Amino acid sequence: MTSNPFIMTNAAKAVIDPEAMVHNIQVMRRKASNSKVMTVVKSDGYGHGLVSVATTLAPYSDAFGVARIEEALTLRQAGIHLPIVLLEGFYEADELPLLVEHQLTATVHCDEQVTMLTNASLSEPLPVWLKVDSGMHRLGFEPDQVPDALSALTACDNVAPDIGFLSHFGCADEMDNPITQAQIDTFTQVTEGLPGERSLAASSGTLFWPQSHFDWVRPGICLYGISSRIELTGEQLGLKPAMRLTSRVMAVRKLKAGEPVGYGARWRSERDTLIGVIAIGYGDGYPRLAPDGTPVWLNGREVPLAGRVSMDMITVDLGPDATDKVGDEAVLWGPELPVERVARLVDTIGYELVCQVTGRVPRQYLTTTSEQRAAG
Repeated sequence: MTSNPFIMTNAAKAVIDPEAMVHNIQVMRRKASNSKVMTVVKSDGYGHGLVSVATTLAPYSDAFGVARIEEALTLRQAGIHLPIVLLEGFYEADELPLLVEHQLTATVHCDEQVTMLTNASLSEPLPVWLKVDSGMHRLGFEPDQVPDALSALTACDNVAPDIGFLSHFGCADEMDNPITQAQIDTFTQVTEGLPGERSLAASSGTLFWPQSHFDWVRPGICLYGISSRIELTGEQLGLKPAMRLTSRVMAVRKLKAGEPVGYGARWRSERDTLIGVIAIGYGDGYPRLAPDGTPVWLNGREVPLAGRVSMDMITVDLGPDATDKVGDEAVLWGPELPVERVARLVDTIGYELVCQVTGRVPRQYLTTTSEQRAAG
């Protein structure tokens, strides 16, 4: 029995390349060769799959960083034993025994958290990082508040010794913005002479601000091959994209000059042409606001988006002489088409696009042999 070419199970899929992530974390390690690496895997590994990403990168990591306790518990249940840091800390006192039970590390960024720690009854002390507001003004203790916060944490029996200090950049992707150096100076002055390790650099800091590396760096988006600077692609930084978002052509239609396609008749053809309908839409995480002309990679060339993105479909102008056919693979972003290019057209960043790929798009993980690794 022959297969039916018109049946496309899970037409849309995100193909994840673990070897690309390994390459990227090695780039970051070389950039910050004197620092330990806290691998950030929040938001389901930036849309790449939390457990799979962590399993792949564990041999190259000194710790993991997550945003929520649920992410940390998922990693522990998957057998990840490295230190895990809750970068937003805890929200309620009831969470503290769970953090101790699963040997998690908390970030402390406000007086309310200090009070919860002081009043808690824990079976053993909890390791913590004290967050300093070095100038982003989102989370953290102001510089003049740090001594009192540190004294309170040091005196608390529920807090483990060797309290660390961390902060976060607000403008490190803007190379000519003086705020970044001011943050480095503030963080250095506040923590100078204090015991405990220090961490300031995330992806942009690791790549572009070597004076911010300190004891730990916390790379995130760059691990997935995506640039933290909107004007650059990951490839331009020596990174490899880890996600290849693909789908398939589900129909090829003839369209006469002047005829519209899609909701609202936004796009009309200027000539007789062929329209390709591709099985992906905003229900899969493809950006609904993508404008006409947004590129899609198909059969070795770029074809432009034509008309509004629907929940389950997009349409592209194949051209009057196209030979594309139903079942052909289309790449929405990946090695052939950097996600940063698509993001710029949608007036967003690559972070958002990969994070918003929905659960109905299966993640398919490539495997490589030891011979292939050696050859690479």
